Amino acid sequence: MKTLLLTNEYPPHIYGGAGVHVDYLSRELAKLMEVEVRCFGEQREQSGNLEVRGFGLGTPDMTCPKSLQSPLGASRRCVDFNGAGITANLIHCHTWYTHLGGIMAKLNYGIPLVITVHSLEPLRPWKREQLGGGYDFSLWVEKTALEMADSVIAVSEETKRDILSLFDVKEERISVIHNGIDLNEYRPAENPQTLRSLGIDPSRPYILFVGRITRQKGIVHLVRAIRHLNPGFQVVLCAGAPDTPEIAAEMQQAVSSAREHHGEIIWIEKMVTRPEAIALYSGATVFVCPSIYEPFGIINLEAMACGTPVVASAVGGIKEVVVNGETGFLVPLEQMTGSPFEATNPEQFATDLAAKINLLMADPDLAAKMGAAGRKRAEELFGWDAIARKTERLYSKLLQR
Repeated sequence: MKTLLLTNEYPPHIYGGAGVHVDYLSRELAKLMEVEVRCFGEQREQSGNLEVRGFGLGTPDMTCPKSLQSPLGASRRCVDFNGAGITANLIHCHTWYTHLGGIMAKLNYGIPLVITVHSLEPLRPWKREQLGGGYDFSLWVEKTALEMADSVIAVSEETKRDILSLFDVKEERISVIHNGIDLNEYRPAENPQTLRSLGIDPSRPYILFVGRITRQKGIVHLVRAIRHLNPGFQVVLCAGAPDTPEIAAEMQQAVSSAREHHGEIIWIEKMVTRPEAIALYSGATVFVCPSIYEPFGIINLEAMACGTPVVASAVGGIKEVVVNGETGFLVPLEQMTGSPFEATNPEQFATDLAAKINLLMADPDLAAKMGAAGRKRAEELFGWDAIARKTERLYSKLLQR
């Protein structure tokens, strides 16, 4: 058996959970079968059963509006994915950027199409700020691909329900296979030197946010909550890669305002390396995830694996990862109908978020107990080896059919 994974992100070019997923899944699957990864970039790698090939854009002639360069550039790469020839038994796509490539492979090469849903375009309307009319294109590509796929993998039960409500996909074609974590890599490993290099005082407690500056991650809600936080601890915002100049400016203004209420905000405006992220998770007293849309939320699992309790919004797949009152706290988020990126009462959400953070920061014993429970839950349920075996079984059933 040979599988071809199509992905936008792959090391060293990773900026989100989907890229992390494909990185680990491809390596685990390669222990069971031949795996080829085609991705956006210049990567070239051959190691045992795993072959990785990056496809560059090479389009100096692209003079369309900037907002369309991403979706049209993705389409060119999808054509190139197919033009390079395909010898795999099936095609497995990750994120809508590669769905056109999956459609073409299914039709041109006559092989089964598998799609893992990491997020859904209809539930991310703020992407129009970034893509303009390209958002309508992404909606069409995703819908077309999901409805013709031979198998759809949802990363959570909540995501499965979203697929069933938004698309014409039969329930028997949907499988739930959660994201996972490398428990040997993500584990408690304090590194004071790394923290100091990032501007953090390792001798003093801190709360942590890690994520992109995007509506989806809800970071502006967390920044609003800062004025309700008790004094005496650091607030570390590891946040970069803003979706648009507008949200970047909004973030700058929000942080400046928050510093008037809390003088210990450390804003790391870069995408940190994996060792840096593990040091950040391990040193934090509390990890905060205020997402307003999160099909799974792999960052919460990373924090839990490093022994850190999580305070997160009670949305999407987060509710299947974080156990309220056991591995952290889930904060209810009431959302406007038809607008999943906006809270009905943002002030209430910010206040509730701050209350749970303050509770844990004031009780180190409770934080440590919840952190240990989080590590145990990660060990019991979310190892990548088990996820790869589930994926292999799904492949086998498709090919037998």
